[in-house]
Amino acid sequence: MPLLEMKNIVKEFPGVRALDGVSFTLDSGEFHSLVGENGAGKSTLMKVLSGVYPHGTYEGDILIDDQVRQFRGIRDSENAGVAIIFQELSLVKELTVGENIFLGKEPSKLGVINWSELYHRTSKLLQDLNLDIDPRVPVGNLGIGQQQLVEIAKALSKEAKILVLDEPTAALTESEVEILFNILKKLKSRGVGMVYISHKLNEVFEMSDRITVLRDGKTVGTHNASDLTKDKVIELMVGREVGNIFPEPDHELGDVVLEVKGLTAFSIDVASKRVVDNVSFHVRKGEVLGIAGLMGAGRSELLMSIFGAWPGRFSREIYVNGKQVSLDSPASAIGHGIGFVTEDRKRFGLILEQTILDNMTLAGLKRISGKFLTNRTKETMAASGPMQSLRVKANSPLTVTGTLSGGNQQKVVLGKWLLTNPKVLFLDEPTRGIDVGAKQEIYAEINKLAKTGLAIVLVSSELPEVLGLSDRVMVLHEGRVTGEFVRKEATPEKVMAAATGNH
Repeated sequence: MPLLEMKNIVKEFPGVRALDGVSFTLDSGEFHSLVGENGAGKSTLMKVLSGVYPHGTYEGDILIDDQVRQFRGIRDSENAGVAIIFQELSLVKELTVGENIFLGKEPSKLGVINWSELYHRTSKLLQDLNLDIDPRVPVGNLGIGQQQLVEIAKALSKEAKILVLDEPTAALTESEVEILFNILKKLKSRGVGMVYISHKLNEVFEMSDRITVLRDGKTVGTHNASDLTKDKVIELMVGREVGNIFPEPDHELGDVVLEVKGLTAFSIDVASKRVVDNVSFHVRKGEVLGIAGLMGAGRSELLMSIFGAWPGRFSREIYVNGKQVSLDSPASAIGHGIGFVTEDRKRFGLILEQTILDNMTLAGLKRISGKFLTNRTKETMAASGPMQSLRVKANSPLTVTGTLSGGNQQKVVLGKWLLTNPKVLFLDEPTRGIDVGAKQEIYAEINKLAKTGLAIVLVSSELPEVLGLSDRVMVLHEGRVTGEFVRKEATPEKVMAAATGNH
C-alpha cells in the first residue's frame, strides 16, 4: 500500500488543461523524482496535493495511507502530513529563524508565547539537521541558500511524512546542495516519502528510487531510476515533434547587428554567485536567435544585463552595428535600438490601468509625439498601425489594457516596442500564459519581423517554440553556454542534453 496515491487528476484553467488524468504514487521512505519540461504540469500537480488548489477545483482522488483526502486549503494538507517547499520562498525576512519556523504554531500558554521554548526547539531542530544557523538571527540576514535550508527546517517542524521539494537547489551552492542531500538521506531513513522536482538530472539520478515523467499534463510513465539513463529521460521528456503551427522561416541573414562579449552577471542575493558566466554571442540582421535552457539557466538575467536592467552586478562589452556602446540603463538601450518584451508583462511590460494608446506609445513617446509636448493625434495614428497589424481585439485605442485577454495584452507589449523602431528585439517568454490561437498569431508576427530585417533574440521555456522559430539556437546551463546549433542540427534531444549539462 503506497503512502500517497494521486489518481486520474485533471486540472483546468481557462482555455488550458494543465493536468489530464495524471496518476502518481509515493511509498514511505521513497525518493521519487518528478521530471518534465517547463509547463509539463509538475508544479500544478503538487499544488493540488498541497491544497493550494482545493478540493472541488480539480477532478480525481488523493489517498494518503489508503484514505481519501479532500483538502480545502494548505492547512488541511499540512494536517494530513504534507509539507511542500515551493520555488518561491515563503519566509518573512524581518522575523528571526525561530519565529519563521514556528510561525502560526508558536509554543504558548494562555495566549503568551514562550520564547525560550520556541528558540530551544528551533536549536534542537537545526542541530538535528546539522545546520549551523543562529535561531535568533533575522532570516533577511541570511544568504538565499541558508534561507532555503531554513524553509526545509520549517517544513520538517510540522513532522511531515510527505515532503515535496520544487527546484530546491536552484539557489544553492555545491556545499549547500551537499548539506541538503545529507538531510534528505536522513529523512529517507526515517520513512519520510519525498517528491523531488528538478531539471538537474545529475541530482535526480543521484537520489531517486523512482522517476515519473510528465509531458503536456499527462503521465508518460513511472520507472525505477536504475532502469533509466539520462538520455532515455530526455527522450521521454521531449517525446514529440515540432508541429506545423510554426511558420517556415525564410529569413535573409545580413550583417551582425548586436555582439555581446564576456557577459558575466552576479546574483542579487548571493553577491559571489554567477548567474551568467562569461557568455558571448552575436545576432544578425533578419535572424531569430533562440536561447534555450531550463529554469535557473540564466536566460532572463542575460537579456536584462544587456539591456542595463539587471539589479545585480554585471560586466560586458556590447557592440551595435560594429561600434562599441555603453548600455548603462534601459533608456540608453532603447536609444541604441534595442527593445525588450519582458517575461512578466503585468509587472514590467504594461501599466494595466492605462489605455492601449498610452501603453503602446510609452517607450517611443519622444520620437512619436515630440520631446516637450505630447500630440495625441500623432500618438493615436502611430498606435493604430500595430493595433491593426497585430490584430489587437479591442473597441478602440482608448480601451483600458487591463480589460484585455492575455494574448491581446501581449500584442500591446509587442506593439509598444515596434513603435520604437528597434534594430534588435528581445522576446522573453513571448507566449507565456496565452492560448494557442494567439500564440500562432505571435509566431507569424515574429517570422514577419525577421523577414523585414529585424534581429530577434528569443527566450522560451517551450522547446518546440525555440526549435520552430529560430534560425540558430544557443543553449545555457547554469549560466554558461553549453551548446549552439544551426536550425537543421537543433534536435530536441541535442538541445535538451545541452540544457541539462549532458552535452
